[in-house]
Amino acid sequence: MKEEKKQAEESIRERLFAMQDLGYRDFHARLMPTVDKETVIGVRIPMLRKYAKELSKLPEKDVFMKQLPHTYYEENNLHGYLIEQIRDYDTCIREVERFLPYIDNWATCDTMKPGVFKKHRQELLEKICQWIRSDQTYTIRFGVGMLMQSYLDDGFLPEYHQWVAEIVSDEYYVKMMVAWYFATALAKQYEASVPYLEEKRLDKWTHNKTIQKAVESYRITPEQKSYLRTLRRKETGDGTKE
Repeated sequence: MKEEKKQAEESIRERLFAMQDLGYRDFHARLMPTVDKETVIGVRIPMLRKYAKELSKLPEKDVFMKQLPHTYYEENNLHGYLIEQIRDYDTCIREVERFLPYIDNWATCDTMKPGVFKKHRQELLEKICQWIRSDQTYTIRFGVGMLMQSYLDDGFLPEYHQWVAEIVSDEYYVKMMVAWYFATALAKQYEASVPYLEEKRLDKWTHNKTIQKAVESYRITPEQKSYLRTLRRKETGDGTKE
């Protein structure tokens, strides 16, 4: 078994390095300050997704999926893309939850989007509730990301906003995702979303970051952008914060 594991690891790693783009590695590594550059191979996402589809049909896949933690950033992304290939919901959830504790960066977290989730929206909501109440940065971020991706259009309920607003975390990558969620919500569910800014229901940093991201969006009307700018929270005259 150890020999099989070693062979699978070496085979997969060899393929990853064969796709290496050093220029891309240097550029992408700068965007991920939580990741050691030495663990970034430099494989572009389309190539990695294509390889995941190929690997999903090979016996090495099962061996690789058991090998947590992985060494390289691309190995983690590959793991996430293999999870995307799983068509059984219960199996997919089990593999997602086994993998989430090992995610150590925003990019791996945000690019994993299992297709089977679309067919199990009600069951997934129960899991999202659990994830956003986690004490793990990227588990929370993944939960908010899934809510943002799949529940701000058809089937939207105002209570989803409350779930996200109640998240308490000082972690940058959690707060940024919360801001991204509300900026997206302003584009898709404006009337239900703007009170969270008008009534200052978010912490000051997340509040202002939400507005920044919203006014940068082409999906927000010029009139809405003008109004959102008036909601920015600033220093008061005596130098204190709102």
